[in-house]
Amino acid sequence: MSSTDTSTPDTATGQVELAIGGMTCASCANRVERKLNRMPGVTATVNYATEKAKVSFPDEVTVAELIAQVEATGYTAEPPPPPPDPAAADRPAGVDDADAAEDRRLRSLRERLLVSTVLSVPVIALAMVPAWQFTYWQWISLALAWPVVVWGAWPFHRAAWTNLRHGASTMDTLVSLGTLAALGWSVYALVWGTAGEPGMTHPFRFTIERTDGSANMYLEAAAGVTTFILAGRYFEARAKRRSGAALRALLELGARDVGVLRNGREERVAVEELVVGDTFVVRPGEKIATDGEVVEGSSAVDASMLTGESVPVEVGVGDPVTGATINAGGRLVVRATRVGADTQLARMARLVEDAQNGKARVQRLADRISGVFVPLVILLAAGTLGFWWGTGDGLSAAFTAAVAVLIIACPCALGLATPTALLVGTGRGAQLGVLIKGPEVLESTRRVDTVVLDKTGTVTEGRMTLLAVRTADGVAEDEVLRLAGALENASEHPIARAVAQAAAERTGPPPTPERFDNVPGLGVRGQVEGHAVLVGRERLLTAAGLALPPELAGALTEAAERGRTAVVVAWDGAARGVLEVADAIKPSSAEAIVRLRKLGLTPMLLTGDNERVAASVARAVGIEADQVIAEVLPTEKAAVIDRLKAEGRVVAMVGDGVNDAAALATADLGLAMGTGTDVAIEAADLTLVSGDLRAAGDAIRLSRRTLATIRGNLFWAFAYNVAALPLAAAGLLNPMLAGAAMAFSSVFVVSNSLRLRGFQASRTAAPAVATGGSVTAGG
Repeated sequence: MSSTDTSTPDTATGQVELAIGGMTCASCANRVERKLNRMPGVTATVNYATEKAKVSFPDEVTVAELIAQVEATGYTAEPPPPPPDPAAADRPAGVDDADAAEDRRLRSLRERLLVSTVLSVPVIALAMVPAWQFTYWQWISLALAWPVVVWGAWPFHRAAWTNLRHGASTMDTLVSLGTLAALGWSVYALVWGTAGEPGMTHPFRFTIERTDGSANMYLEAAAGVTTFILAGRYFEARAKRRSGAALRALLELGARDVGVLRNGREERVAVEELVVGDTFVVRPGEKIATDGEVVEGSSAVDASMLTGESVPVEVGVGDPVTGATINAGGRLVVRATRVGADTQLARMARLVEDAQNGKARVQRLADRISGVFVPLVILLAAGTLGFWWGTGDGLSAAFTAAVAVLIIACPCALGLATPTALLVGTGRGAQLGVLIKGPEVLESTRRVDTVVLDKTGTVTEGRMTLLAVRTADGVAEDEVLRLAGALENASEHPIARAVAQAAAERTGPPPTPERFDNVPGLGVRGQVEGHAVLVGRERLLTAAGLALPPELAGALTEAAERGRTAVVVAWDGAARGVLEVADAIKPSSAEAIVRLRKLGLTPMLLTGDNERVAASVARAVGIEADQVIAEVLPTEKAAVIDRLKAEGRVVAMVGDGVNDAAALATADLGLAMGTGTDVAIEAADLTLVSGDLRAAGDAIRLSRRTLATIRGNLFWAFAYNVAALPLAAAGLLNPMLAGAAMAFSSVFVVSNSLRLRGFQASRTAAPAVATGGSVTAGG
């Protein structure tokens, strides 16, 4: 899309979001941001992870000028394609094109990594094991190494050239210079020096002495560094490729087609053809096509995918309904009130995207240090060349010392520092049911001080469960369950399914009703084994002229106080029992709260349910009353997270539903329950596969340990460089000493990372939580 396509509206609003191309590290994002912010009146934020820039600008600045400014920095910029319509059956071509481009980039990196690995392994093995150095081995090493350094490292060379043209340097600059210098000097030593002579070997000599470099080869360093850093870039790119998956998952929630009533007839049309005012039919089990108002019929609507409510919402004529929710009961006729980008689903998609774009920019420690380290190394290499040439030692010796500076500064161990720790840490996490998306995640875990917990599906089971059976005097519990289960077994209502399942488990297969009728919004009635049975709300019995005995009236009151849903059972003209149904608290939730506190974190409960229900859950699991935030709409959860962050908190969010996606993306650290929706999982930074809340504590501990390991690796990698640079500048670094030191630093980094394999989960059998605290779901 050209800049002229959207410049007029963007100039009018003074805001635009640009897709930035060509960035290879966090310092690239910083450079683009600084360049844009130098323009008069322009305020820009560039996110390296999403490769987008959010820019506010005055009327006198155009989008075309903003794009030109970015291009002058050496990168590309263009307005992204318009957001896809969640109701559309197919995504716009622009989205598919962007996905295809990302896939191509990832595939290219993977190919470079695989080929470089295959070629580098024998090069490194030959250099490290003198016994394997057969006649002319050095030429075989050159034949294997040069494609790695030239073709495999091409992305680094291209980025280094771009940076050079704009007077900047990054880790790409150092990698490119170091690998090309190592390859170039190795070729010089082979062709014009003595390294190419038949029978030449590289024995281990741990001596510090001056040399003219004629026998020095650094092929294993050049190939190894390229392969290690390619591995890091590939893992990073794979994590970034998933950053847009939450939006894709959201867009797939909507219905594809709909039965529209036109001229008294029902026509199946694509959802994108709906307009405001159209009436459409929603049959039981179908998704509601768009936001609207019921004009005919009544039913129970399962909104759990969007709102987290495990209790279905009863709707009738005049009630609003939301697109992408599921009709769990009778036939509905709905008039569309919002379509396309105006629907609640579309608004939630925008919330998720804004939250992802607004995340704090991650600056890798290596990139921050490289901003100072790389120019210093280049200056030191130039100074070394000038000094030794000026002292009369000859150009060869001077050049040897200068190249040694570049080679020893080349970050071999640095290339291993992050990928190995991340690989071991994420691998161990996967064994424990914790999936970590990428290194950006780890930085947040160290600073988190508050954990916000969604209620439904996170602290609670997320599904309706029969918790208690209360009966009238002289009536057996099993008889109440058996007759109620027989009728409820014929209903698709979630509460009915809970009763039917409990009845089947306790009393065996239910009898088949001789008659069954659904009473919309109230319950069911029918005949079972000759008994006229009613199962449903109290109003169903009142309508039938039946009264509740005192003991059952008291049971209804107690159920309401506990936040449970009460189902009344009657037969043969008398109320016989009350069934208490609720979303049960997970047995592990209370223990999980204790463990989060031990990590120095403050747990909070966030729910759309009412204050009474939320307080009941909080009490049961050990969350303090003043740490409960209730009656929050799905679209307001992200705003709650923003408010907590504005108070100076570093917030982790644990959730499982579509309604949690924006909050998960907004939080400093998002943890999704693996038993939840794909949208929540994709929007989060960590996934707890088991759905056990205790895994949240393990995830944070493992992430902190992995981050500490990465930082330790980076420290020792740079310490090695800094310690060895003076020897290289002095011309005292012989190749085998350099190789041994480089190998030792790499082995140290790998060994340090492998210690993460010993990480143990702290989970044990959790005590059961009393069901008296279980409640209806709403968060």
